[in-house]
Amino acid sequence: MNVADSERAATRLRHSGFAISEDSSSADVVIFNTCAVRAKAQQKVFNRIGVTRHSAQNGHQLIGVMGCVAQLEGEGIFAQAPSVRMIIGTQATDRLPSIIEKALTRDERILDVAQRREGEVWDVSFSERHSPHVAFVPIIEGCNKFCSYCIVPYSRGRERSRAASEIIAEINGLMRHGTKEVHLIGQNVNSYRPHSIAGLEQVSGATPFSRLLRAVAATKMPRIKFTTSFPRDFHSDIVAAMDENGSLCEWVHLPVQSGSDRMLRLMRRGYSSVDYLKRVDYIKRSTRNISLTSDVIVGFPGETQQDFEDTMRLVRLCRYDGLYIFKYSERKGTPAATMSDTVSESDKTARFLSLENIQEKIQEEIYTSYVGRELSVLVEGHSSKSMESMTGHSTCHKVVNFLGKDDLLGQIVSVRITEAKSHSLWGELV
Repeated sequence: MNVADSERAATRLRHSGFAISEDSSSADVVIFNTCAVRAKAQQKVFNRIGVTRHSAQNGHQLIGVMGCVAQLEGEGIFAQAPSVRMIIGTQATDRLPSIIEKALTRDERILDVAQRREGEVWDVSFSERHSPHVAFVPIIEGCNKFCSYCIVPYSRGRERSRAASEIIAEINGLMRHGTKEVHLIGQNVNSYRPHSIAGLEQVSGATPFSRLLRAVAATKMPRIKFTTSFPRDFHSDIVAAMDENGSLCEWVHLPVQSGSDRMLRLMRRGYSSVDYLKRVDYIKRSTRNISLTSDVIVGFPGETQQDFEDTMRLVRLCRYDGLYIFKYSERKGTPAATMSDTVSESDKTARFLSLENIQEKIQEEIYTSYVGRELSVLVEGHSSKSMESMTGHSTCHKVVNFLGKDDLLGQIVSVRITEAKSHSLWGELV
């Protein structure tokens, strides 16, 4: 979502006559787009502000903070970082040019954390996209779930779904520019609930999200991915839509957070481990080999060794293709922040490493099973380790590297896998 927000901000600024600089030290205006999901990310922005201020060639450089930290901290940022002149909330992106103009012409600080206004729509110029081949398309903003540890409902507000007709129009426009893959994104994409069914009238499906998936597949976009899904809203009809449409890529990211029912209740996730495994069963019974990834929090307040062992058991059962493991990070203002943090830092680290070890063994087995298979890969750029190698993602969202030339950029090619790495695959062009 942050990448999509930055693309939108750049679009607004460029349309208003601003030029985007490649060097922050020589820029007249520097804006930090921030994330507040974890404490470390929030602290990083204040460190970066200090570094930027000291390296600035322009003594009158205008500094602004936008995004989730801006929305949550508000004018408190002015006290923490006196050099900041603008605070731009998560729904004020469209007003960014006027905010900058006010800050440039007035000798005062500007704060805008108000809601999006009527008529402000999601609009991103193709030239501001992070990639000419892959595009992020937000379908829903905000969250209504209020998990006890999560700051998103406070930083992003309530769920707001975009009109299906608007989403389809954006995807058709991306296809005209040659985009080969779109990611439908949102805090909880499968919670999609538009106010109007415009754009979905002729599409079958049990839920609005499954109907949207079928409508997007009908655009003939070659590859379609979506993230993140919320377990409680994940229904079998989503898998049915994937089975029916080859362009809906075989990858689902379904964060579980814990395998302990007691922890899930404390986290206010709204499902049990049995409920979650039922959703995983939908995915595993697909006619396609769907890649499954997830998130887990270790060391949540009150987590016992037994709770952690329940999580390890669930991870072994699910056999994730990839797992993002996080040590619990307190977020001020959430219900979990008032709970007694009974898990020591050393225990959090030990549990993190234990779970990581289990996942690495599972992942090694899964990745090794791909050796000898052919995967469809969208070529996105050069490998990070060699300019002679190209890299891209498979339809099952695995990183695939292979020897190739620049003329393959943006093409969908077939790669036979010859070697499995820890987090990527190596192959040769077929």
